[in-house]
Amino acid sequence: MGPVQEIIRVPDVARLPLAPATLDGLSNLRGRVLPIISLRRMFGCGEQPHDDSTRALVINLGQPLGFVVDRVASVVSVEPSQIESADAIRSVVAGEYLTGVIKQTGADGKPEMLLTLDFEKLVDGQFAGVGAGRSGYEGNGGAGDTRMDEPADDARDSEELRLVSFAVAGQEYAIDIAAVQEIVQVPERITAVPNAPYHVLGLISLRDRLLPLVSLRSLFGLSDDGLSEQHRIVVVALPDGRQVGLVTDAVKEVMSVPLSQADPMPGILAADHSLDEFSRICRLDDGKRLVSIIATDRLLGLDALQAAADVGDTSAQGPDNKDAAMRDDNEDLSTDDDDIQAVIFRLGAEEFGVPIMSVQEIVRVPEVLTRVPKTPHFVEGVINLRGTVLPVIDQRKRLGLDAIERHEGQRIMVYLLGGLRTGFIVDSVAEVLRIPRAHITQAPALSAEQTRLIQQVAKLDGDKRLVMLIDPRHLLEGQEMAVMRQLGDGADTLAHAA
Repeated sequence: MGPVQEIIRVPDVARLPLAPATLDGLSNLRGRVLPIISLRRMFGCGEQPHDDSTRALVINLGQPLGFVVDRVASVVSVEPSQIESADAIRSVVAGEYLTGVIKQTGADGKPEMLLTLDFEKLVDGQFAGVGAGRSGYEGNGGAGDTRMDEPADDARDSEELRLVSFAVAGQEYAIDIAAVQEIVQVPERITAVPNAPYHVLGLISLRDRLLPLVSLRSLFGLSDDGLSEQHRIVVVALPDGRQVGLVTDAVKEVMSVPLSQADPMPGILAADHSLDEFSRICRLDDGKRLVSIIATDRLLGLDALQAAADVGDTSAQGPDNKDAAMRDDNEDLSTDDDDIQAVIFRLGAEEFGVPIMSVQEIVRVPEVLTRVPKTPHFVEGVINLRGTVLPVIDQRKRLGLDAIERHEGQRIMVYLLGGLRTGFIVDSVAEVLRIPRAHITQAPALSAEQTRLIQQVAKLDGDKRLVMLIDPRHLLEGQEMAVMRQLGDGADTLAHAA
C-alpha cells in the first residue's frame, strides 16, 4: 500500500477560500483536519456526482491528504519486474505525473495496463504551499508565531468606547465588549431550578459547564415575553470568575462610539439609585437613537447575579464534592488565558472566525452604498458611518466565492487595517465564542494567499464542526491597501455623497 494510509468514504467538507480549484474542501478525520482533493479536476476530467462507490485515498505527503476517486477496484501486489518505465509513453501523453506502467493479465484473461502515479509531483504542481507544511507538524496552535487573539492593529483610540449593544423590551442597551465572554443562541431546553430567584430562568450546559441564565427583562422589572430564536445569551464573568448568561431579546451590534457621543446619566436619573447599573447614554444617528450603557462593574456586582451564580454552583455540586468543584473552577479559570474569543460569521455554509478584539464594529448593511469608480471588483462602495466614510468590501468576492443577492441577515464587520477602518460584508454573524487553544490546529498550507489569511482551524462540537480562523491583518495586501487609502483620502467629498 506504500504511502496510502486509509481508504475512506468521501466525508462532508468545509470549503476553504483562496485554495486551488482542485480542492474540494477540509474535512475532519478523527480529530485531524484533512484536505480533500478531486483527482478528476486535477486530470481535467468532467465532474461526476459522488455515489456509493466513490472513495478518498488518504496519502501522507508530509501532511495527510485525501484524493477522491470514482472507485477502488482492487489492491494488488506487483513484482518490480512488472513495472516498466513511463518514458516510452511520455511522447504521446503528458506523463510528468507517471512513474511507470504495470502490465498484467486481468480477471478476464486479457492483458491490461495500470498507470502508476507520482502523487508528490501532482501535489507540488497544484498546491504551492503544501511543501512548506511538510515539517511534520503534529501539535495544536498557530502557524509560526502568529497569535489569533492579537489585535489586527495596535492603534487604539482611547477616546472611544467598544460596546456590544442588545435589545430588551424595545429598548437598546450596551455593555463593554471586554466584559463579554461569549454570545450564543438560546438552546431549545433550559433546565428549571426549584426555588431559584425570580430572575433566574434556569440552567444550560455550555461546553460541559453549567451556566445559570438571568432574564434581563426580569432584572429590569419588565414583563416576560417568552423566548424565540432571536433571543441571545450574553455570557459575562463575575468578579470571582464565575460565569452567568444574560438573556436578551436580540443582540444588535458591536460598535465603537466616540466618548463625545456618550453623555453621563442626567443628574435627575443619576440620583435614582435604582439606575446605578447605567453609566452613560449614547446619542447615535443624530440623536434619533439612544443607547443606555450599562456600567459593567456595577452590573456584575449585583446581588441578583451573585445569586444566579450560586444557583449554578448548588446544582453542579453536592455537599460532598463542593471543594472538588471549587478546585475545578479554579483550574478552568487558570486556563482562560489559553482561550481565544472569536466572532463567528458565515459565508454560505462555511463558518469563519476572527478575534473579537480585532472587530471594531458590526453593523447592518444600509440600503444604499455609494459606488466608487475604478476600484477593485470586490469593493462595493462607501457608506457614512456616524460621520466617517467607511470603504466597504464584499467578503465573498474578496475570497473568490460566488456573489449573492443582498438580504436582511447580512452584516458589515469593521476592522482597523493599517490605521484605516474598512468594512467587510458577510452573510451573517452567528455568535461570539471562547475557543480553547487545544481545539485549534494549523490549517493545511495549500496556497500562498490562503496560508497568509487562514492559518488556523478550530475544531468544535466534538470535532464535528470546523471554523476557519482568519487573520484580519492579511485581509488586504499591498496594492489593495493603497486603493483603500485613496478612498479614505477623498473622505470629505464622499461623505457628502453618501
